[in-house]
Amino acid sequence: MSVRRTAILYGGLMLAFLVVLCRLYLTASNAQYAGRAVRQSQVTLTLPAQRGNFYDCDGEPLTGLSPRYYALCLPGESNYDRLYEAATAEGQALLYQKRNAAAPFLLEMQGDVSPLGVYTYTMPRRYAPQPLCRHLIGYLDGEGHGVSGLEAALDELLFGSGAQSTLQCTVTGQGQLVEGTTPLYTPAVFEGAGVRLTISRPIQQGVEAVAAETMTTGCILVLDTATAQVKASVSMPGYDPEDPGASLDQQDGPLLDRTLCAYAAGSVFKTVLAAAALENGEADLVTDCPGYTVVDGQIYRCASGKVHGQTDLAAALEKSCNGFFIQLGQRLGAEAVLEMAQALGFGQPVGIAGRLQAAAGHLPDLEELAVSGQLANFSFGQGTLLATPVQIAGMMNAIAADGVYRTPTFLLCTVDEATGEELEPLAHPAERQVFSQETARTLQTLLCGVVEQGTGREAQPVWETAGGKTGTAQTGQFTTDRQEKMNYWFAGFYPGQEPKYTVVVLQDSQLEPAFSSAAIFAKVCEVLWLLEQ
Repeated sequence: MSVRRTAILYGGLMLAFLVVLCRLYLTASNAQYAGRAVRQSQVTLTLPAQRGNFYDCDGEPLTGLSPRYYALCLPGESNYDRLYEAATAEGQALLYQKRNAAAPFLLEMQGDVSPLGVYTYTMPRRYAPQPLCRHLIGYLDGEGHGVSGLEAALDELLFGSGAQSTLQCTVTGQGQLVEGTTPLYTPAVFEGAGVRLTISRPIQQGVEAVAAETMTTGCILVLDTATAQVKASVSMPGYDPEDPGASLDQQDGPLLDRTLCAYAAGSVFKTVLAAAALENGEADLVTDCPGYTVVDGQIYRCASGKVHGQTDLAAALEKSCNGFFIQLGQRLGAEAVLEMAQALGFGQPVGIAGRLQAAAGHLPDLEELAVSGQLANFSFGQGTLLATPVQIAGMMNAIAADGVYRTPTFLLCTVDEATGEELEPLAHPAERQVFSQETARTLQTLLCGVVEQGTGREAQPVWETAGGKTGTAQTGQFTTDRQEKMNYWFAGFYPGQEPKYTVVVLQDSQLEPAFSSAAIFAKVCEVLWLLEQ
């Protein structure tokens, strides 16, 4: 009986063994199972998606100027210890978080750690430590998409398909590389494009240095007179595009691109009335300024109530006489002034790219200007008139360009980043003759007089001459002790004879800036002169 039981037990064991053996055979020969096992031993990591860069008018890079390093971090305390000090702050936090991870991961480093025997991979760093043109270009979100400026407006073009380079590692159960294998790097095929701007990198650098030295809030624009292409676009204060969140709660709006925002214009607008007077044969007006003018019982004073006496158009521009321009506005009539303002781009947005545009500001209509007080204020750039630095630049550029108005442009074309080949134009500038060359040349002479002997004397460059107009605009904003903040403008052209550049300087919402906007203009002219030597 015991022998029989033993035989049955033995037979059962043999049967079970055969079943297990067959099961193992079937499992080993199953291609689906085999593929799944291989996949379990493969770890695929992705690097940030590539993005098209911005270039200046000469093809010099404005973004992607330096590399960003990523290290392959494999499990093991020794790897963590040697990488911690070399990692970025974000990398250190990730390293601590994954200190017990059983799979490799990528870690951003402060520099190249390949000498440490670590697999290291490089990607272009989007922004340099001291980024140029940060407000115009804008910044990205955590996924690499544009949030503001041209980064947002041209996001689809720059981002392309969003394909990412990959790193494939064959690993053991402990997350280490299988002996004899190395990570397989597969670069992504980039389908986006780079973008060339009208910005000149040397001019932008020089103007940014001037702004950092002289202003706290404001902006500076530099245009090429012949084309109205923007060669420098600076807004102050600045911010770090790598960490825009740090500026969200700061005063003075560091994320705001002031070149595209609308402000009270003040006396720079008087040049529009001067142009209208010359075109309409009404430039012979002479007034006697006692320091104020009365319109329908309302008193309008010149700056500080200063008495200007006998004043013609030239003297009125040089002294910025409010009374003269109020009377000139009445003589011309609202329709003639509005027509000139509209021809010079006021009241109209300026498209930059996609949805990005300079504001339209506010140009009062004929119904509003039918009120005598509104026309009086409008005639010297106050009242409800609002204008952007881009609009002021377009207006002044028309004077410097012999009466031809060109809309200021910021973009040139898309480029193939591999070859530098120009692909598609991004701007289609139009031009129109808004007043005669004779009127333009007369205005150039008159505005040179403002710099030589008028309110714009501080704008006189060290080299060459210049023309332009000052402006101090009331804002209706007051400090706690009831002092009104002002917008301080200077818009002009350089050199005074045969102008090459149009320059606009605005310092917004300030009591008394450390440097006048005219003085800042002179410093910008110095930069422009030095760059041509």
